[in-house]
Amino acid sequence: MNELCNTNRPSPFPLGGVRGRLRIGIFGAAGYTGGELIRLLLNHPEAEIVFAHSESNAGNLVSDVHEGLVGECDLRFSRDYSLDAVDVIFLCFGHGKSEAFLREHAVPANVKIIDLAQDFRIAGQHDFVYGLPETHREAICKANHLANPGCFATCIQLALLPALKAGILSGDIHVNGITGSTGAGQKPGPTTHYSWRNDNISVYKTFTHQHLLEINQTVHELQPGYDGRILFIPQRGCFARGIYVTAYAKCDTPIETVLTIYQDYYGDAAFTHLVTASPDLKQVVNTNKALVYVERYEDQLLMISCIDNLLKGAVGQAVQNMNLMFGLDEKAGLNLKASAF
Repeated sequence: MNELCNTNRPSPFPLGGVRGRLRIGIFGAAGYTGGELIRLLLNHPEAEIVFAHSESNAGNLVSDVHEGLVGECDLRFSRDYSLDAVDVIFLCFGHGKSEAFLREHAVPANVKIIDLAQDFRIAGQHDFVYGLPETHREAICKANHLANPGCFATCIQLALLPALKAGILSGDIHVNGITGSTGAGQKPGPTTHYSWRNDNISVYKTFTHQHLLEINQTVHELQPGYDGRILFIPQRGCFARGIYVTAYAKCDTPIETVLTIYQDYYGDAAFTHLVTASPDLKQVVNTNKALVYVERYEDQLLMISCIDNLLKGAVGQAVQNMNLMFGLDEKAGLNLKASAF
């Protein structure tokens, strides 16, 4: 991993919220990610939500839409907002809308941006930093604009990163990943309807999933010239939240060495943990944790990882990145208990 930045230093940013807390604006606040973000920030010791923007729900209580927040706050969705009144904005729009929003709105230079869509994840004509702390920590600490990774992309990369960095894989990498229904967003659709999803499983976007773009970008950053393919088969699971990934590729390195490589890579990671037994999904649901397990079978290395798609795969990682960007405790607001039963 990159050298750690000091997250316990006083923040260099002149925060102006209540008792100097971080002032936050949320766009697209009525969807799944918006609701989860509000839930986390309400319990963040350094955060103050200034506005939660939603055109369709303007004036409504947040807790009337995100019913799990009943009794937690009296915040209402707003149509009006001031970008000068915040230190950071979160863009929880659908894909493609963040870029359009930033073309139409002049965000003050001192306001940081965290985008949860895929609009700026691929390097190009923009200054957004790719926000996977396990690979880009130093850049995140200095970033003004950040592109939060995708959920499948996060889970898959966390399974592969140490092996790719060490150059111990060869040939194609075969990946199977299964995701919960919340991965499809809050808007109802044929494949999210309960009567279809319940007791069912299906494959979609075989070998073509959009997150492959950012995964391959990281692969070639860590191991330039790697000529293997990521052969990814995504599946829809019969559960609400979480992602479980299994991957395998050719590897001639002894398992004892592989374990040392993974232990060294994740030794100082705040939320990613190498485990000694194959994990189950309930160990990570409702947390910002990622659990990683590796085992070798003959000449194949099996790599398993699991996360909560809405937290480490979305807003939990976004809050982790916000903490790094503002020099706060990296774990602030993210000490969450797994829903183990």
